[in-house]
Amino acid sequence: MIRRNRILRQSASVRSLVRETALQPTDFIVPVFITEGENRKVEVHSMPGYFRYSLDLAIKELEECYALGLRCALIFVKVPDELKDNLGKEALNENGLMQRSVRAIKNALPDMVVITDVALDPYSSFGHDGIVEDQQIVNDKSVAVLARMSVSHAKAGADFVAPSDMMDGRILAIREALEKEGFHNTGIMSYAAKYASCFYGPFRDALDSAPGFGDKKTYQMDPANRLEAIKEVKMDVEEGADIIMVKPAHTYLDIIREVKNEVNIPVSAYHVSGEYAMIKAAAKAGFLNEEQAIIEVLTAIKRAGADLIATYFAKQFAQLIQKNK
Repeated sequence: MIRRNRILRQSASVRSLVRETALQPTDFIVPVFITEGENRKVEVHSMPGYFRYSLDLAIKELEECYALGLRCALIFVKVPDELKDNLGKEALNENGLMQRSVRAIKNALPDMVVITDVALDPYSSFGHDGIVEDQQIVNDKSVAVLARMSVSHAKAGADFVAPSDMMDGRILAIREALEKEGFHNTGIMSYAAKYASCFYGPFRDALDSAPGFGDKKTYQMDPANRLEAIKEVKMDVEEGADIIMVKPAHTYLDIIREVKNEVNIPVSAYHVSGEYAMIKAAAKAGFLNEEQAIIEVLTAIKRAGADLIATYFAKQFAQLIQKNK
């Protein structure tokens, strides 16, 4: 034998020396659920160890994340039922919870990159990502609201807006709206390949945003499709997206890799609530080691090609890194 591959695996030091994929806190986006009120911290039942925070406590949580080396937050808000309608009026409220949250976070942590969720489902009385007419989610009217919502977030100080709705043409509409209003430096992180996945259940529990009728399969992608993802991604890049997102992540590693091979802008992946909950449940049952599972799964997502990873394990991972220094 003239090649002994095990030579490069013989000790921890050698393995670390030749490791191809390395994770660090700046690879991660921290999803944050914000609710109205003060001094509120409510665990999401289906996401053990993850919470909805009132804005004051959300800022404290993000300050802890920043101290751990995490530099990016993705903001979601839980809208009171009485403010929901079919037109997303509350989404355009300059003093709405999202807008107040962005201003407060940027004031407390100016160097934290703040990304805002742009979709109508948290604001919709129907729980859908667009305006509903005759039991159909209408595209163009929804896009017009999403563009206005993006401008509102930019005015509040968002670094990036993240349209997660999968309406056709919304990236171009948002880019044009931002340019028209002078927000030339506000980026767009597009959920370009967002699949109609069963793994979103706990997230909808967190924000009370489950669809009131039907499902989201007329706008989110069929999990069986691969080429469609490439088509969607290329269109969003052409329309002005600065970062593209594949969602989910853990169960769509092949899509992440193919997308990475096709585009020359950063690729992000969303390790979603159901994927988080599976690891938590299996660890609680004693079926696997939680810390090892977190590292292995997140490494796999980055190895597949993700430059950025949105994950509910971001803070826990950063704490593991600090503990093992």
